[in-house]
Amino acid sequence: MELPAKIAPDALSHRAVFSQQLFLRMLSIERRRSERSGKRLVLMLLDAPALLRNDQAPAFGEVVLSLSESTRDTDLVGWYKNGSVLGVLFTEIGASVRPIADLLRQKVEGALHAAIPVPQLPDIKLSFHVFPDDCQGKSARNQAFSIFYADLVQRMDSGAASRAAKRCVDAAGSLVLIALLFPLMVMIALAVKLTSKGPVLFRQHRLGQFGQAFSFLKFRSMYAQTDDTIHKEYAKKFISNQASTGGDAESQQVYKLKCDPRITKVGGFLRRTSLDEIPQLLNVLSGRMSLVGPRPPLPYEFEAYEAWHMGRLAVKPGLTGIWQVEGRSRVRFDDMVRMDLRYVKAWSLSLDLRILLRTPRAVLGGDGAY
Repeated sequence: MELPAKIAPDALSHRAVFSQQLFLRMLSIERRRSERSGKRLVLMLLDAPALLRNDQAPAFGEVVLSLSESTRDTDLVGWYKNGSVLGVLFTEIGASVRPIADLLRQKVEGALHAAIPVPQLPDIKLSFHVFPDDCQGKSARNQAFSIFYADLVQRMDSGAASRAAKRCVDAAGSLVLIALLFPLMVMIALAVKLTSKGPVLFRQHRLGQFGQAFSFLKFRSMYAQTDDTIHKEYAKKFISNQASTGGDAESQQVYKLKCDPRITKVGGFLRRTSLDEIPQLLNVLSGRMSLVGPRPPLPYEFEAYEAWHMGRLAVKPGLTGIWQVEGRSRVRFDDMVRMDLRYVKAWSLSLDLRILLRTPRAVLGGDGAY
């Protein structure tokens, strides 16, 4: 393990300033601890490139001394971005998060004002971020995800070649599949149009990587202008592992509603065969989705997530994924999330290819599709 860098002045010798690599690793550990314990995590970012550029400069020592005097010994200080942004992790925070965050801001700002010359104060920008609360809000959700999952963002950036290869596979694969399936797409479009009123394509707001919203495409399988209340209630119960369709709850629990009265006869066939998913190839081609990845949630599904569920949004959503080939709609939600998190942690181009090769058998088998 890389040792934390120590501040040179004797007055600061008791406070370690962790390297960026180690600080982001600690952020990941504390984020997972927060997911398990239910207690909040507050991340303070001190953005001051002009003052922090040289860690041997007196101004840098004053900044760190101010943080040392205004934080607990158990709080973690380190580089969030080398040479420009310092981070402080305030851990084991209780339920009254915003008042505590405001108090922390007042305390840190007071220490900085006492230690830093007035002309240099405008160069310092403080921001406080609360996990998981900030990730759950509709505003700035994408930014909050990027901040708290910075370790994953860094890992993705370091694997730029692999990500470029994945994008090439997505673009080429979606183009080839659209060309091959175009006659079938025309037939499905006609069947949908001729058997029920409404548009051929169904557009829906979904949440993609880091909670970024996008327009999700499917062939319409329901009657037009249906009420989604029944699905909202079911989704909340399913995510909390309470939903069942009768019989043994463990074996009957499914990701989609069975016998949904909103589905047309043609739509039922499209769903059983997964043909309603074909237009998502356009989402893949545009770069909002990938051929392989977790399924993108609806906003009201995401609102029902527990903190540890959110990690599945750390990668781009996919047309197929681990849970589709291993269980499809038959698995419990928590098990589905565990599969997705396993994918996030172990992603590789070869894993994507293995999932893609297993997908046709899962689709043709139709087991667990509704």
